[in-house]
Amino acid sequence: MTNLPRMLTNREVEALRGPKAAVDAYRPYACLVEPECAANGRVEDVATIFLTNRECPFRCVFCDLWRHTLDEPTPAGAVPMQIDWALAQLPPAPHIKLYNSGNFFDPQAIPVADYPAIAERVREFHTVIVENHPRLCGDRVWDFQQRLAARLEVALGLETVHPEILPRLNKQMTVADFEHASRELRRRDCDVRAFVILQLPGMTESEGIEWAVRSVATAFAAGAQCASIIPLRGGNGAMEELAHPGGVARPSLPALYETLCRSLELRGGRVFVDLWGVESVFSCKKCGVNQAAVLQEMNLLQTIRPWPRCDCAGGT
Repeated sequence: MTNLPRMLTNREVEALRGPKAAVDAYRPYACLVEPECAANGRVEDVATIFLTNRECPFRCVFCDLWRHTLDEPTPAGAVPMQIDWALAQLPPAPHIKLYNSGNFFDPQAIPVADYPAIAERVREFHTVIVENHPRLCGDRVWDFQQRLAARLEVALGLETVHPEILPRLNKQMTVADFEHASRELRRRDCDVRAFVILQLPGMTESEGIEWAVRSVATAFAAGAQCASIIPLRGGNGAMEELAHPGGVARPSLPALYETLCRSLELRGGRVFVDLWGVESVFSCKKCGVNQAAVLQEMNLLQTIRPWPRCDCAGGT
């Protein structure tokens, strides 16, 4: 690999951003229910609440979640009110994701004083899934876990194990940091989900597939029971800067398929590919719908399905 992206500082990452969206500290910025293959192997509904809170202190170059965050610490009591509002809108589900555009155990984002109220509001769920940076896994995790009636799952961003690309993501962590956090969470009986990015700047599509599969394998070896593969997205400024002049190259549907197949073949745990905005990489609108449906079926059933090739002009 010869075309490595350059390092960006926190200040450079911030300078490349566009404006934030207008948000309300007392309302989540989105919520939904969608099916997922659960740890028990069954397809079950998961309620996801995208909490509004203070921005993450890290400045990862690939992140676009800062758009829906606050500039100031989250007010005490705001997150429980957000959860109340979202649950009133959503149908029942056995599992819940409290995703907060950053780190659940950052006290500036989720006030520690709100842990009892949050735990009370999610007491009927079987699983509570939160996001967190590997370097912020400590006593606050165990405090929150002890308050829950549900099982706690912590989603950690590994992103990539590529030794030259990972430092350029400005994530301010190492693979060893991820491995330590994952093993410590498992030791304390928390479940672990890993996020892996497919096709980072500086990688060809084949390199992107190879390093994504290696990263999934590393996550499983460290104790993660689930891996979510996120296709690279642009739109946050920093990614366009690193990909210049060719622009951000999003992985194709066949690349997503190969990565998912090879990751499932590891048999280390559940593997999903993120299909948000997948229509933007359709090489053929007619066949892309069927191909995306196969990827979703594989997500839900955790089994490899034949790829519906496109015989249209220019299709794959």
